[in-house]
Amino acid sequence: MTISMSEQASADLDEELLAQSQCPDPQDELDLSLHYPPWLANGFYRNIELREGLELTLLDCRLCDRWEFAYAEQESWLSCHFHLSGEHQDACTEVGNLEYALYGSGLAPKGTTICPDRYHILEVYISMQSEVLMSFVGRNGELPPEFKHLICKPDQQYYTRVGTISPAMQRVLWQIVRCPYLGLAKRMYLEGKALEVAALVLEQECEVQRGRRALHNLEPDYVDRICRAREIVLQNLDRPLSLVELARQVELNDFLLKGGFRRVFGKTVFGYLRDYRLEQARQLLLSGKTSVAEVMRAVGFADRGYFAEAFRKRFGVNPKDYTKEPM
Repeated sequence: MTISMSEQASADLDEELLAQSQCPDPQDELDLSLHYPPWLANGFYRNIELREGLELTLLDCRLCDRWEFAYAEQESWLSCHFHLSGEHQDACTEVGNLEYALYGSGLAPKGTTICPDRYHILEVYISMQSEVLMSFVGRNGELPPEFKHLICKPDQQYYTRVGTISPAMQRVLWQIVRCPYLGLAKRMYLEGKALEVAALVLEQECEVQRGRRALHNLEPDYVDRICRAREIVLQNLDRPLSLVELARQVELNDFLLKGGFRRVFGKTVFGYLRDYRLEQARQLLLSGKTSVAEVMRAVGFADRGYFAEAFRKRFGVNPKDYTKEPM
């Protein structure tokens, strides 16, 4: 089952949750917790205004069903969404488990946020206005060239990038989730941690921007490493490697692996693996000897709804149309 909500319904739900919000920290009125209704999810959404222009959000819930929430075009702050557990897809990004999405400031286009059902979602959001980022620049008042694209005008579509959460980021994020303090001590602690993990993202962004130059001219050794990465992916279909581990095995950083893989094979590592599994599923279903549920498990999909949608997008028909077995 899918829970679909229009832009207006999503906005109405936000207002309803805000009206019922609570303060989990009695010493901090700027720390609000919003609990989802049981028909939607089991869990909460917590937002802490650390200071003007800097906010921290924690999302910890288990979905009852698949989410499809429409949202309107809107001006966006500079933000990072870290997925310690779960995944989501929106108009500009597809973020998996232990990945993060970096969004620059500017215009966020209208679209739909999609989350698979029965997932445990644990996310940390760091959001800041451009003035907060600018407060850290030098005396010349200008951002370094590697970061200028992060700040766009309100009518310009924002920059987005999906990256892998590094071990250093994970350490800080879990410290945020498990913050032991209240009141002033909590606010000081969380602001420091929020800026620390933001700095780690900016460090990666700097590497990404420098690495883009290497993608313009693909050298033979680089292509060989990308092809070796594909071989490793196909050798580990049952237990896929993380992007970081795959990059380590072919001696590339994860950005060069992602960018090179897309240029050589026309899709992301995740997309290549997904399409390969779907083709395997199609062949099994064509044999007529295996049910949809058995095929789904055999090729590594755990969520029926996600499998059916991915299959339909890939081949234009539902998987049950390839077999007499029911879903």
